[in-house]
Amino acid sequence: MGRTDDCSLNRRGLLAKAGAVAAGGVAAGLAGPLAAAPTATAAAAGPQATAFGPVAVRPGDRRYASLLLGDNFRFVGRPEEIRVAGSTDQVLRAVSDAVRSGRRIAARSGGHCFENFTADPAVRLLLDLSPMDAVGYDAERGAFAVQPGATLGHVYRTLFKGWGVTIPAGGCPEVGAGGHFAGGGYGPLSRRYGSVVDHLYGVEVVVVDRDGTARVVVATREPDDPNRDLWWAHTGGGGGNFGVVTRYWLRSPGTTGTDPSRLLPPAPRNVLECVVVWNWDRRMTERAFTRLLRNFGDWHEHNSAPGSRYTGLYAILMPMHRVSGSMQMTVQIDADIPNANDLVTEFLSAVTAGTGLSPTLNTRQTAPWLHPTTWPGTGEAGDVATRRYKLKAGYLRRSFTDRQLGAIYRHLTDSSKNSTRGMLLIGYGGRVGAVPSTATAVAQRDVVMKAVYQTIWSDQADDAANLAWIRDFYRDVYADTGGVPVPNEVSDGSYINYPDVDLADPAWNTSGVSWHTLYYKGNYPRLQRIKARWDPRNVFHHALAIEPAK
Repeated sequence: MGRTDDCSLNRRGLLAKAGAVAAGGVAAGLAGPLAAAPTATAAAAGPQATAFGPVAVRPGDRRYASLLLGDNFRFVGRPEEIRVAGSTDQVLRAVSDAVRSGRRIAARSGGHCFENFTADPAVRLLLDLSPMDAVGYDAERGAFAVQPGATLGHVYRTLFKGWGVTIPAGGCPEVGAGGHFAGGGYGPLSRRYGSVVDHLYGVEVVVVDRDGTARVVVATREPDDPNRDLWWAHTGGGGGNFGVVTRYWLRSPGTTGTDPSRLLPPAPRNVLECVVVWNWDRRMTERAFTRLLRNFGDWHEHNSAPGSRYTGLYAILMPMHRVSGSMQMTVQIDADIPNANDLVTEFLSAVTAGTGLSPTLNTRQTAPWLHPTTWPGTGEAGDVATRRYKLKAGYLRRSFTDRQLGAIYRHLTDSSKNSTRGMLLIGYGGRVGAVPSTATAVAQRDVVMKAVYQTIWSDQADDAANLAWIRDFYRDVYADTGGVPVPNEVSDGSYINYPDVDLADPAWNTSGVSWHTLYYKGNYPRLQRIKARWDPRNVFHHALAIEPAK
């Protein structure tokens, strides 16, 4: 996520750096010998780096209300118990307790799920994995180990300070690694290095057998690993489906040797960032607006092959509602890439060609990579007040059609008074497309952009109006395919880390194409078989859960 997820600006661009807001409910952990980083820290000191917990918090406890809420205040459950865990053993006991007592369990790492997967009223035991946040090098596995509660910012800082490496994950530093990794996270470095799961070596998962016994399983990508299918399920199958991940191991494919600094992509030394702002004034006509969006899409369609000279360039275009007063584009590139500044200039020329628009702001600056990557800004679920939101998403193989661009313009120039309404077009493709669609659970490998539609608000009384607006907006954009992004020459379904239960609702999805096809395409039957093997009792489920094969 170099810096791509949701925090570069403010909550007006919930995903302003949009690459990977964690969306599932399952996390990851750490349990195994860890070699200290060259700059050793306690976080990488041992197999269970924290002695925290377990802690049981129940209604009436002064901590209960605070621990109950995730990032999206639209969803509030009422579990009998919030179990705060600090180790794999504690997770194992929690899962055993839940199964034995017949209580539905859900695990939460960062709490940034867009739907109520962990806040469902039916969840009776909420497993909080946030104290499990160790990051370190596991010499025995020859890979980096990351616990579920480790935020992406913590992951980036530790990998960079210790070994000068990084991963192509999302840009919001407060998102937990747990759900983000399992759903196939991406970010500003993904065009250059692929999805984060392309670097996933293994997982440690607490699963439940048919007889109700909970146990810990390690699964790796090694061809002869008998548990390899469980690893594959976590390369984009989404959180909350197969068990509770208590540790991820990361090591890039094809790497050899024992030098940790060569086992993951090198982090950039400096990042060149360009920010361009256009005002919603008389020059922002429908023709200018749609030309700008079409140019952005056309550029990505023609410059997103794995070998393109532009794979190091990452851009997000944020067309916000007219009432916001402006719209913005952010461009990032490793400043040490040859001719990096020229590549940005060429990109800007292509995007603005024929629009007649003059930016009110056009700045470029270079900063040390770690600084912008881990700076929280004001993007974490907005500020204290704006903690209610609804997002919808879709993959793009090319630019929107003219009809779709007209629909976008209509909805972003309607009579709405909510300035947080809008969308993001996020650059994708590059090395992501070098991996076959069946090599991981991430099936969408030939797409070039992700589209995110958003509305954010603060008052519960405004829920219905905001939900109606964004649902109408989304349905209008995809009117030709039943209100959803059915895979075709333009669209390619949606991204499970941006879950949207409307895709499973026939009132909003009239396409006849199932929600699981939109998220997983042809990989879904394999995920169902894996589900049947590793979670035969369907202990782990939610509103968009994978159904076990019959």
